[in-house]
Amino acid sequence: MKKWILYFSVFAFTVACTSQMQSTKNATITEFAKTHESFGEAFDVKNPLTQKEMLQHYKKLSVGDTLHNVQFTTTIQEVCAKKGCWMKLSLSDAKNEVNVRFKDYGFFVPMDASGKEVVVHGIAYVAEVSVDKLRHYAEDAGKSADEIAAITEPAMQYQFLADGVWISK
Repeated sequence: MKKWILYFSVFAFTVACTSQMQSTKNATITEFAKTHESFGEAFDVKNPLTQKEMLQHYKKLSVGDTLHNVQFTTTIQEVCAKKGCWMKLSLSDAKNEVNVRFKDYGFFVPMDASGKEVVVHGIAYVAEVSVDKLRHYAEDAGKSADEIAAITEPAMQYQFLADGVWISK
């Protein structure tokens, strides 16, 4: 009988602790949702990297390297004009930007989100992007036929695969 009481006590304590942790997480997300809109998986914003910090991390990466479970905050420079399936984010200066795609093509962001503050969560990496892919992105961005035709070489780019995004309202 004493074993059953002990087992039940441990079980009740575990359930109580889990419930407390879950409500704390939801409270954090709820608070952030007052000023931001969530796309993809909602996540707690905890000490996101700045633009400069993220740029320093990218500069240390080579093709094939990845940083997992990263979150950083910046400004949206551009969004796919066709359906919001990608966005470009600034990295502290005009010549450095991050191309963001969304995990499993599972969500999109508003096409009018350019200029807004964003916090992204996911995987950062560096990739060589093919001419075909670059032309596809240029077409999605509404570039002219001449601008698209001028793309003739692959490019090294900072990339980010986001599983969740918070955009300021």
